[in-house]
This record gives sequence, structure tokens and C-alpha cells, in this order.
Amino acid sequence: MPQNENNKGERIAKLLARAGIASRREVERMIGEHRVKLNGTVLTTPATILIDLRGVMVDDKPVAAPEPTRLFAFHKPPGLITAERDPAGRPTIYNALRNALPPGTPRLMPVGRLDFTTEGLLLLTNDGAFKRALELPATGVPRTYRARAFGQISQAQLEALSEGVTIDDMHYGRIIADMERRTGTNGWVVMTLTEGKNREVRRVLEHLGLEVNRLIRTAYGPFHLGELPRGSAVEIRPADVERFANSLSDASFGALRPVAMKAADRPISVAVRPPVEPKDRRGAGRIAAKPTGKPLSKPAPRSLAKPAPKADSKPAGAKRQAPRKPDMDDDGRNWQSGGRRNAPGPRRGDEKDKPRGAPPRAPASGSGSSRSGSSRGAPPRTGPARPSRGKR
Repeated sequence: MPQNENNKGERIAKLLARAGIASRREVERMIGEHRVKLNGTVLTTPATILIDLRGVMVDDKPVAAPEPTRLFAFHKPPGLITAERDPAGRPTIYNALRNALPPGTPRLMPVGRLDFTTEGLLLLTNDGAFKRALELPATGVPRTYRARAFGQISQAQLEALSEGVTIDDMHYGRIIADMERRTGTNGWVVMTLTEGKNREVRRVLEHLGLEVNRLIRTAYGPFHLGELPRGSAVEIRPADVERFANSLSDASFGALRPVAMKAADRPISVAVRPPVEPKDRRGAGRIAAKPTGKPLSKPAPRSLAKPAPKADSKPAGAKRQAPRKPDMDDDGRNWQSGGRRNAPGPRRGDEKDKPRGAPPRAPASGSGSSRSGSSRGAPPRTGPARPSRGKR
């Protein structure tokens, strides 16, 4: 069992909370209901000091040996209280964890707290000593936040936070802050701190004249939120938990030592990604076909025989006849249809070009006749042209 460095003992409520029985407030309520006994005697005050939990019983059951340390990551959405119950009746993280955690999960305790409107990564563990080691400022575990704030601020003001700041007689230690990007009057500020005091990020940014309208925790130590969906929880691999726990303290978490680790060192993403389908080797980006269990049918052999001729096709050796041209008159016009509608119109220089009422123009003296044998100024023909009887 974890013990105090001075071996003077600790309050029983704190010891039971570290053993994963319940939170300190819940243990105090259980003691008030006479549900906790020590060596068969009912305890009446939560101020009982003990070195360990030997002989302690809860609901007439001895406190079992602690289970192996387990650590879960939960993407807390806004609008939830980081507590087991809320006197005002607001929803808590445990309401969401009922559906997010797998069945058989032991009772978990949150590592630190996130405000009602704050969202992001929230770690939960079944080991009270491990929880305390993660929360203590002496261990120096970094917490990274992204804050969207309204107002104007310079990078020089943010860099000055690396020396710490005192607000209303409350001193806040070193904070690494950078302006990530700016969208209009709002800007995204990334802050990494190691103390984790109550509402530290909001109070520091408000002290600089900014109004925080959204706050997201993106990392806690080497564990990063990644692409974990909002409202989902996933268990961190025991190997990663053990490696991180060894960097914090010894096996019993009795002698804590500071962690020489930055937020970006050995990041461990807690998001669960779907498996990737295998690719076809014959072409990049192609998805290999899944086996169906049925043999593939062979393609039908190609026939070498020539296709049969069509029924309406002409017999072989027949000569191809040239298309018949329509009969033409002497002027080269089609007369087949007949009728005045198809009669040839006047030519250039005929009645069309003369003014109305003007007499026909007489042929010039000595001039030759036209090819048709008529004078050049003869009136046009009104009837249908006589067909030619053959080639000239």
C-alpha cells in the first residue's frame, strides 16, 4: 500500500480513494452512513488517520488488494461535470462513460478536472496513487491546451508568461504560450503548463485582456488526444502506462521525482484508427479483391469461324451500280417534280433587274445571239422547262 514519506499516516478517506473504492467525498458520505469499519468497529469520523488499509472493511467486505494499474483516455465534450454527482442535477462524465467504456471496467477516477464548458482529453485510472502522481505539480507533468480567445495580444506578451505571472496574490508558474493562428477578432493560443491550478488557463488569458470562448485540452504528458471522437473512451496500452509510470516514481509511487519530459516528447496518440485494406501489388492504390470462396469461371474460347453473311446481303461478284442522277434541263435545273413551284426563276439581267413599267430592252445591233438561240433581252420562260432527250 502507498505510504506517506514521513510514515505519519493519512486520512482514511484519502487512502480509500487511492485504492479505487470511491472519491474522497463519497468515502466521507459512506462513513457517515456507517458503512466503513476498522477491525470490526464502525468508523464515525472521516478524520481517522491510518498508515495503510489493513483491517478496513467497506459494506462488510475487506478492501481487496489493488488491481493492476489501468489508464483510460476520454474525449470529454462540453456540458459535463467532472464529478460523480452534481447537486444541481447537471450531467456528469459518468453519465457519458456508461456507454463509452467496455463492460467489466473497474471504477475509474478522473486525473485532474475539466470545467463544465472545457472539452478535450481527460485521463481516468483505477489507481489512486497513480492519479495523485499525475496531478501533483512536483512531478511536472505537462498539460497542453488550445484556447480560442477574443481580443488582441502580441507574441511578446505570450512569451513573457515563461517567467510566471501573479494574479490576485496567486502565483502561476512557467507557461509556454504561442499564437497558433488568428481568424478575425479571435485567435487560437496554445499553452503548455505543469501546475494545473483551478481555471489557470482562463485566468491567465483574462489577465492579458482576452476572453476565452473555447478551451480544449489536447495532451496530458505524453498522451495526446489525436483523432479520438468526442464522447469516446479508449484504454491506453499497459506497456505505455508502465513506461510512463516508471518515469514518474518507483513501483510503489512512494518517492516521486520530477519528470524531464516535454509535451512533444514521445507522443502517444490515444485515437483508434480503422484497419487499412491491403493494396494490390499490381497497381498502387488498388484495393485487392476479397476472396468469395467460389471458383472463378473460365472465359469462353474465341471462335475462329467467319461470321455468316446477312440474308439481305448481295451475292458475291455483283457489280455495284452508280446512283442515278436526276434529269436536268438545259439550264442545269431539276425538273422532275414539275409544277410552277419548281420552275426556274429569272437570271441576272432579266426582268428582275429592270424597273417596273419599263419596256423590254432591245438587243444591240450587230450583237451575236445567245447559246440558246434567243436574244439576250428576251423575256423569261413562264412554263416548265422541256426535258432534254439525251446528252449533247
